[in-house]
Amino acid sequence: MSPTVIDELVRANQKYAENFRDPGMDARPVRKVAIVACMDARIDLHASLGLELGDCHTIRNAGGVITDDVIRSLTISQRALGTESVVLIHHTGCGLQVLTEDFRTELEREVGQKPGWSVESFTDVEQDVRQSMARVRTSPFLLHTEDVRGFVFDVTSGLLREIDASEGPRDAGA
Repeated sequence: MSPTVIDELVRANQKYAENFRDPGMDARPVRKVAIVACMDARIDLHASLGLELGDCHTIRNAGGVITDDVIRSLTISQRALGTESVVLIHHTGCGLQVLTEDFRTELEREVGQKPGWSVESFTDVEQDVRQSMARVRTSPFLLHTEDVRGFVFDVTSGLLREIDASEGPRDAGA
């Protein structure tokens, strides 16, 4: 049987562990920030934001969507581990811009069970960032909702573009 990618990852970890030294830190992020971002493999969050190990909590999922589970993680991050700021990062060319809720219907037909989650697809990445900011800012579980900022990461240039939460959706005729 040939090695799998997981076998390669385990071997890489063994090499990593040979020189590993306990950094002597706890789970509280030094910079008191939690970052919610898409799981897209093209985004190296730490490198793109100049972050080091221990600087932040990183929460990633398909689309960087603010789901109930993300609110759960942010609540623990804030209430138990001291974060005060939230950064939301979506990106250009996101797969959720082409996927639809029909994905759930297709899954149900294939496996015989309807997923208990929403795809959370979108067509306007900026509006989806605004929606995500609103979900965080209105959550009754979060202590710190005043320092919440949203961005779109350009996967071709590496630049972040900040999204103004106060702007509404663009008029299609504009």
